[in-house]
Amino acid sequence: MSTFRVDLRQQTALVTGAGADVGRAAARALAAAGAAVIVNDINPDRADQVAAEIVAAGGRALAVQADVSNRFQVSALIEAGRDAFGRLHILVNAAGVRKLGPMYGLDEWDWRRILDVNLTGAFFCSQLMGRVMADEGGGVIVNIASTAGHPAALPDGVAYVSSKAGMIGLTRQSAREFAPMGIRVNAICPGNIADGDTPAQPPPNAQGCWGAPEAVADVVLFLCSDAARFITGQAINVDGGENMV
Repeated sequence: MSTFRVDLRQQTALVTGAGADVGRAAARALAAAGAAVIVNDINPDRADQVAAEIVAAGGRALAVQADVSNRFQVSALIEAGRDAFGRLHILVNAAGVRKLGPMYGLDEWDWRRILDVNLTGAFFCSQLMGRVMADEGGGVIVNIASTAGHPAALPDGVAYVSSKAGMIGLTRQSAREFAPMGIRVNAICPGNIADGDTPAQPPPNAQGCWGAPEAVADVVLFLCSDAARFITGQAINVDGGENMV
């Protein structure tokens, strides 16, 4: 669980891709801070499990299965959250697909699917939630990008890198357009975060260790708090100093 604490009582957060890894950590951290959380994942079992974990810990959660690359499913997801909790205050775009490999071997389906989920999905969620937030007086959007999109590319994985770089552009442009509506938009760029496929050797960063998903969740909490009220349009690296090496 996250060790950083803010007070998000009376807030409602929608977290996409919340069934695993950074999305799961963010959903659990937001709930621990007092927010009601709409737990979205394309896998209904994973969404149900995370929502159950939150409720078991004394929080409020609603699991909603939806594919964020489908505009109609995103609209239904948002309406389900509004029906359950009323006003929506926070959006965390954490849904993502990753497939590495050389550019010359990438087929069209994989290219389109990665862009559709990682970038178009974040656009749909931001656009539709932005309309809701604008009508309700403001809100916060946090996009989970990657150091692969800012500032360093990977040895391969052109679709993934392109999608994450696109999220940085989406973040900056939506921050500019949403600012007059009281909506702040920022991106977090994780690097060297441990997951189920993490190798045993230490990563090439200044700290010489892997980061936990909770380290990213702590930054999500900060950006959603009033302490970050004068921060928008930023892409923040959370990478153990990977880009200093």
